[in-house]
Amino acid sequence: MSLAKITDELRGRVGAHSPLAAIIKFDFGEDGVVRIDGKVSPTVVDNEDSEADCTVKVSMDNFVQIAQGDLNPQMAFMTGKLRVEGDMSLAMQLGSILG
Repeated sequence: MSLAKITDELRGRVGAHSPLAAIIKFDFGEDGVVRIDGKVSPTVVDNEDSEADCTVKVSMDNFVQIAQGDLNPQMAFMTGKLRVEGDMSLAMQLGSILG
């Protein structure tokens, strides 16, 4: 899945009003980033690599597996496939976005 496709998919899932009033960034390393800015209305979902309240570092492949329900996010975290920087409590709430 491409970065543009993931960005569009997240934009659709988040909608105009993010359930999280924070800036969340998914960092896919060399594949780029997706940033969700829930502090503004309407919510902005883009590929800007800027400061975030919570950054989730994960490979694009593992992210897709998590979003599709094929990889448990807690297991991915415990096995080092997913790393969180910043506010861990925000990362725990991402289920509302990833479904």
